[in-house]
Amino acid sequence: MTSRQAQCSCGQLSVSCVGDPVKVSICHCDACRRRTGSAFGIAAFFPCEHVTRRGTSRAFRREADSGHPVTFYFCPSCGSTVYWEASRKPDLVGVAAGAFADPDLPMPEQSVWDSRRYGWIDFPAPMRRRPES
Repeated sequence: MTSRQAQCSCGQLSVSCVGDPVKVSICHCDACRRRTGSAFGIAAFFPCEHVTRRGTSRAFRREADSGHPVTFYFCPSCGSTVYWEASRKPDLVGVAAGAFADPDLPMPEQSVWDSRRYGWIDFPAPMRRRPES
């Protein structure tokens, strides 16, 4: 079975994920753009029991644009967000796609908060586009 490793910039905080993600999503909400410093965030979601956490993390909890609380875990040394837990999906752990050094991570299957997508971004036709979360 496939095992993927994700880590922060300094390597102190990491997660090991067994198997393929159950979903990979691109999010265009304002909070994800601010968190990543990019035009969107990309998350790979794994069942909680397939994720092993290592290292010290700090937590930041906020309400998602959908209105549901999300807790983000980041490295207290370098500040990189590595994973998060959404109250809306308590059986899954979201992992920042950019934290993986894995070029074989599956392509995102959906684009959420697509109504906020920058006009110059376009994705392949098979990707589902959801105006909101």
